[in-house]
Amino acid sequence: MLFFYHGIGIGLLLVGSAVIEQTLPDHEEPSLPHSLIGVLVAGPFEETLFFGIPFYVFGNAYLVLATGVIWAGTHIFNTNAYEFNSLAFNNMLFVLPSLFFSLRTWVSGKGWFAVVTHSAWNGIFFAAGCSSGEFTCTAIDDTSNSMISVALSAGLIAATYALYKRRENNERQRLAA
Repeated sequence: MLFFYHGIGIGLLLVGSAVIEQTLPDHEEPSLPHSLIGVLVAGPFEETLFFGIPFYVFGNAYLVLATGVIWAGTHIFNTNAYEFNSLAFNNMLFVLPSLFFSLRTWVSGKGWFAVVTHSAWNGIFFAAGCSSGEFTCTAIDDTSNSMISVALSAGLIAATYALYKRRENNERQRLAA
């Protein structure tokens, strides 16, 4: 399932790149500096905030689909300048199918798999981008930003786990009644 959705993302990326190149000849896909800590904590942060917490609070897959669309849409702003010709269209096209992977994973009760694979996938692309010189890489951002990111991701994971346990207990009580 992971490779299916990410394969579609790669296809959208390739087709989208050609269309963007034809439509916006002055477009330059942004190349932001990345840190290892930043890309690894993005998995727990994004998965819990846009998929896990909404799912465990509301239990509605359609709402999680809506928050997933917001998540995918935010990837277009992965840029330093918010001008039309510098938006990260390819980034958004690539992650669009991933929202269905995350949605299906959380709804099936395997949300933790989405967190781990999201971070692993980010780590793989980080390593590839760093080794190819596509963007500037560091192990950590400014130390305070890295610590805040790690703490925030840990807090979101803890909140998601608490919501999961609450939902599990409610379900257990409902079945016992």
